[in-house]
Amino acid sequence: MKGFVFTILMLSGLVYGQKPAHLVRPSDTLNADPFFNTVQQSLQMFYADYANQINYDSLVSLMNYEPNQVPTFTDEVYCQRLEEMSKKSPFHMDCNAATLSTIKFFAAQRRGFIRVVMGRSALYFDLFGEKLAEYGLPQELRYLSVIESGLRPQVKSRAGALGLWQFMYKTGLYFGLEENSYIDERMDPEKATDAACRYLKQLYGIYGDWNLALAAYNAGPGNVNHAIKRSGGKKTYWEVRPFLPQETQGYVPNFIAAAYLITYHAEHNIIPMEAKIHNAQLDTMCMKDGVHMSTIATLASWDIDEIKELNPIYKTAFIPKMKPARCLTGPMDKINLLVSLEDSLYSLEKSIFGPKVTPPKPTVTTPPDTANRINVVPPNNVVVDTIKPKVNQENLQYHKVKSGENLKNIAVLYGVSIEQMMEWNALQTTNIYVGQKLKVYSNKTVTPTPPKPNPPAKKYYTVKTGDTFSKIAQRNNLTQTQLKNLNPGIKINNIVVGQRIRIK
Repeated sequence: MKGFVFTILMLSGLVYGQKPAHLVRPSDTLNADPFFNTVQQSLQMFYADYANQINYDSLVSLMNYEPNQVPTFTDEVYCQRLEEMSKKSPFHMDCNAATLSTIKFFAAQRRGFIRVVMGRSALYFDLFGEKLAEYGLPQELRYLSVIESGLRPQVKSRAGALGLWQFMYKTGLYFGLEENSYIDERMDPEKATDAACRYLKQLYGIYGDWNLALAAYNAGPGNVNHAIKRSGGKKTYWEVRPFLPQETQGYVPNFIAAAYLITYHAEHNIIPMEAKIHNAQLDTMCMKDGVHMSTIATLASWDIDEIKELNPIYKTAFIPKMKPARCLTGPMDKINLLVSLEDSLYSLEKSIFGPKVTPPKPTVTTPPDTANRINVVPPNNVVVDTIKPKVNQENLQYHKVKSGENLKNIAVLYGVSIEQMMEWNALQTTNIYVGQKLKVYSNKTVTPTPPKPNPPAKKYYTVKTGDTFSKIAQRNNLTQTQLKNLNPGIKINNIVVGQRIRIK
């Protein structure tokens, strides 16, 4: 098995190099395309197996936890675990009243948060680890992004900090993060992580104490320097802590609590959310021209929400033509497809969003005495008198777009035309998005969909293509053992599409 893993990882260098996917090809004597497909399929199989290796299941089962049970431990156990973490790290995972109370709060009240960030970590932690190693920084710093943004690149604080690492605008500019009408590199996972590494290395160089460096990352070096002076020149975080801003006093305890719960999640019966995609399954393609994400979604049969999620650098659903070229990140199969259809992609973009050739408009004159009349003079000089349609402002309604709706079925719902909907809402295309508020001038009242009744005590899940027993368990916050207990008699390695699995 080790030999197989080594071979696969060696081959992965052909796919995950620094160059864009369309510039990377195996340099061998075999036919390139079949060999490339072999590498791709082998990698996908490897990562699928990797994703199913859930080491927490046996530990949770060994402890005989019930679903959603919240275990508690003595202070001595917490301190022993923090001491073990400190032995393997340059960080001081101090066990004191502040850290203990924060850990207990996280373990009881922030379990869902830890589940979610652990699911997202598959997308970001490998990237963080690579960058931290590049700058010679401790791997534990990846937990900093957890408490800064919850591993969400689009998160923006009330103060204006943005991205996985919550850079303020001026700090981002100082570290080379560009922003314009189309992009904000504070939301780019790779560029922002690189900037965060440089900033953290700089802060540690100033203070020589990682906890103080974290405090300066949160409050700014000015506040930390002021607190050091007020403390009488103390040099460690815990000595300076009483003189720091209140938020920063809780910052390092939050960091330690997040690091502890992620490390000991199985012991606390916390089951990670299912990861949508692993970072190593991603590839990139750089654009020669500006492209709308809707065009990409149409050509590659790719969900536009996933395109946006994997490409948070873009403020809008448009990838602009810039120098250097802007790139698209996505699963290998989607990127490979787009590379093979690159010319078709730009042709489709031009056909949808390129300039349209329109026929000349007829001459229009409006007599001064009839504001609502239009005289249209066609080529044969016969004047046709028409009446400009009126919109009844009393019939104005707003429709909030729900999942699964499109412009056509909304128009039918209100008894109006698609063209009217586009005119009323200044839409250039029929593309709409969930949550968008649309103006509708209609006297037809639409009754809101009644809320769904409470689910029954027993709840079932229907197996879909690609599901495994472990994935179903993970998705529903259960271990495999707990799910098997709910479904006695089911062979966990032989479930089939359409089969009903009890999950509650």
